[in-house]
Amino acid sequence: MRFRFPAVAGFLALTSGPALAQGGGASAHPSCTGIAADACQQAIDFFHYMAPQLGTAMTGGNTTLAQGGTLGGRRFGLVPRFVIGVRANAVMGNHPSFAPTATPFASQPPAARELTTETLIVPLPAVDAAIGVFKGVPLALSNVGGVDLLLSAAYVPKYDSDEIDITPDKSLEFGYGARIGLLQESLVVPGLGVSYMVRKFPVTTITATQTGSSLEVTDLDLQSNAWRLTASKSLILFGIAAGVGQDTYKASTGITATMGGTSIVTPAMQSKVTRTNYFVDLSMNLIVLKIVASGGMVSGGKIPTYNSFDNAADKSRLYGSAGVRFGL
Repeated sequence: MRFRFPAVAGFLALTSGPALAQGGGASAHPSCTGIAADACQQAIDFFHYMAPQLGTAMTGGNTTLAQGGTLGGRRFGLVPRFVIGVRANAVMGNHPSFAPTATPFASQPPAARELTTETLIVPLPAVDAAIGVFKGVPLALSNVGGVDLLLSAAYVPKYDSDEIDITPDKSLEFGYGARIGLLQESLVVPGLGVSYMVRKFPVTTITATQTGSSLEVTDLDLQSNAWRLTASKSLILFGIAAGVGQDTYKASTGITATMGGTSIVTPAMQSKVTRTNYFVDLSMNLIVLKIVASGGMVSGGKIPTYNSFDNAADKSRLYGSAGVRFGL
């Protein structure tokens, strides 16, 4: 079976291979009982395993592609400076293997095991915009204290097939934030700024079916809160930006697991993970257009699961982005 929407493939496994190791530190969920107990517990673990990866794919690195400090307020004192960027983020992730067994586990609580995973590129597109609100206070070679308004948008399409249905409440969701300039970039001074951004994923219900079993992830709600300290410098044709920050991914969902005609519905599940984020942007400057490639890594945070995985849920993960940015 092959899924055509890889960013959510990790939610679709209901059972897996034999017991190999002790669990990942969390207690079994009290709702997971009876013949579908194992499917229920694995579905909960997979939610906790995949939610931070989706959060990283949604958030990426720099809040504005190739930007360090603020944009500089209004051009000629009239029209606000602005930039619009379109990017594709991709996380070097993993998802639990989908290998249903003909004999479901019925132990209560289900036996904790080490579950195998497969490499997965977790992609998500994003649109970002920044508008210069205040130029800042002039100094000898730069401005200090400028302000930019930040906006973002995330898109999830509706998708139906025999294997999986993806139904967002609405396909488009918006985010917001602001950047404060510590230094505005000039011919001799690099740009330096601090930003804070809230990004949101459209509330989505995912239903997966397999012979004799099914899984529904109901009203998946994902939000990331991220701050960044960034620096940038344009070198005529090329530019470089780098930064560090911290992401907090908050997710909630309801899960229904069905096996052998027996269903278990869990109360609303929640996940909250905080990770450190490092990144570098490289750009090519084409007058009002920039072509940008970036790479980064997230690390840290605790992601407890009842089962364990051959690739730990809280392992450091690399990600990359490619995009274009238009601005005046």
